[in-house]
Amino acid sequence: MRYHVLLYGDRLEFVEMPASHAYQLTALHQRLHKEIGKLTAENVPNLPQAIAECDALEIVSKDYVALSGLEYMNQLEQAFASVQEKSYPLVSLLTEIRALQAQLEQWYEEEYE
Repeated sequence: MRYHVLLYGDRLEFVEMPASHAYQLTALHQRLHKEIGKLTAENVPNLPQAIAECDALEIVSKDYVALSGLEYMNQLEQAFASVQEKSYPLVSLLTEIRALQAQLEQWYEEEYE
């Protein structure tokens, strides 16, 4: 597993990703940050900043937990699916989110069978 450290406002978030898919989450964050400014809807989700990746993570504060990659992707998909965008083709961003989401669903299914 690889861990992503995300800065969401003034709070840290940790996402546990299969090492084989970790680079995809980094690339997805970069793409979303590049494109989110083009959205004109009022309910555009706030995105965390990806600030680090690491191979090992030990959270010592009870105030933090590591989300599974699938849980994080489900939250991200729900946030973007609720955007009522009319001017920018949001479909391409949702397609990228859902592609990684589907890959993670398959990975977790195979890993835990």
